[in-house]
Amino acid sequence: MVMKALCISPQHGGWRSAMFMLVLGALTALSLPPFNIVPVMPLALGLFYRAVCVAPSHRRAALWGFLFGMGYHTAGLYWLTNAILTRVHDFWWVVPFAAPGVALLIAPLLIVPAVLCRLVPVGWPRVLLFAGTWTLADMARVFYFSGFPWNPLGSSLEVIGGLGDWLIQPASLIGVDGLTLVLVLASLALWQGWRAVMSVGLCGIIWCGWGAWRVSHEDVLAGHVNPAVVIVQGNVRETEVLERDSAVAQFNAYLKLTEQGVRQARQQMPERPAVVVWPESAFPGLLEEDGWARQAIASSASGAPVLLGSDRRAEGADRWYNSLMALAPDGHIEAIYDKSRLVPFGEYDPWILPFHLLPAEVVPGPGLKTWDLPQIGRVGPMVCYEIVFSGSVVAPGHRPDWLLTISNDAWYGNSAGPRQHLATGRMRAVEEGLPVVFANNRGVSAIYDAYGREVGRTGWGQEQVLVRPLPGPGKATLFATLGRWVPCLLSLFVVVLSVLPRWTGCRRRRLFRSRSR
Repeated sequence: MVMKALCISPQHGGWRSAMFMLVLGALTALSLPPFNIVPVMPLALGLFYRAVCVAPSHRRAALWGFLFGMGYHTAGLYWLTNAILTRVHDFWWVVPFAAPGVALLIAPLLIVPAVLCRLVPVGWPRVLLFAGTWTLADMARVFYFSGFPWNPLGSSLEVIGGLGDWLIQPASLIGVDGLTLVLVLASLALWQGWRAVMSVGLCGIIWCGWGAWRVSHEDVLAGHVNPAVVIVQGNVRETEVLERDSAVAQFNAYLKLTEQGVRQARQQMPERPAVVVWPESAFPGLLEEDGWARQAIASSASGAPVLLGSDRRAEGADRWYNSLMALAPDGHIEAIYDKSRLVPFGEYDPWILPFHLLPAEVVPGPGLKTWDLPQIGRVGPMVCYEIVFSGSVVAPGHRPDWLLTISNDAWYGNSAGPRQHLATGRMRAVEEGLPVVFANNRGVSAIYDAYGREVGRTGWGQEQVLVRPLPGPGKATLFATLGRWVPCLLSLFVVVLSVLPRWTGCRRRRLFRSRSR
């Protein structure tokens, strides 16, 4: 009806139909954090699904899938342009291509559900096949370069507040990809008649009820180190980080904030050891090679360990590690974690580029670790981008008591980017049943408990210290035990279910023909 009212017919080509697919994809992105306008999803997905079904050929359906993906990912990643603007004098020509360029690489994945769903009859078989293949194609984004699983539809349920806490609890069983599967199924089911609508409503009530029950029956493991966490947010603009003209002033500001935060922690929670967290890019040098700076940091922390980010030299010219270091109270480095999942186009040049975009190369570390340190406990350290990877945030066989990620989202300005990044930390907390500490240079920094409930947060663009007690870990969830196999097998089951009626029908026809002979 909407397409007819706009005089648009997806059965035929034309720029209007193409633009309509792009707009539908962009509208779907409004359901993502931080907007979380979830009702646009069934509208946009339903119209997209209808367009795919009535397309005159597989080629046209593939085009609709690609254009929908371009609209969805370009709108959802619009904030990537801000990163280019920080170095606009060097890369002004990249500005129009930042978000559309990344979208161009991952949009083709939506061709998969758009084409394959047409292989089964219209109705529930087609709906099931569309939802199952959408989820499997979306999960395949981890194989693009070093992986880019940003903005799965399942993150739309991360509504701020108590309702969002209830909605995301099933991620402890099926992960964010399982939430994506459910949301696509529910969105298309709303177009399948009033009985389907009633069923979706009933399932939604059960879904929220179970989430509320899980949150109210909190089960936190005892006997662990639960320090008072002091997140120091220095609010240093990215241009200042890059130019380093005010590096000394930035360093002194972080030292001052650290003294303030440790003092506050010991006044409010004298029974807990304090641990200080500085975000990525907070230290403007090479901490491993600067003994004076380490002593200055240790002195400002007054006996509290400090976890902070710093670049580290690797072998070879212009090769670096992006590292997270644990600084002991006496100023020596207790542990080092080198970032292992690097950002394509941000920390290394993908092979598809015929030129060098970055002035220096960042080298990936060996993989995830779990530190077990005095006053800190068992912590899983990560740097920036790594928190995005569902099912890949805990070192195998070494489950920590809490997860820590440090980041510098100042690159992306006061946009949806830092909020979307923060939302991944909340989702990982629910999936793994572990508290998450998320420290960001300009914001937003936050602490979540093992159920994804917010313990505290800072604002964007504020020089601020956040002091909160670290929540205890929960029991290992089903998803923490089995990982992405759960949503993968669930999606495969839905796919098999969609083709089962056709397969059994063909088998019956062959059996009938053989008997009639």
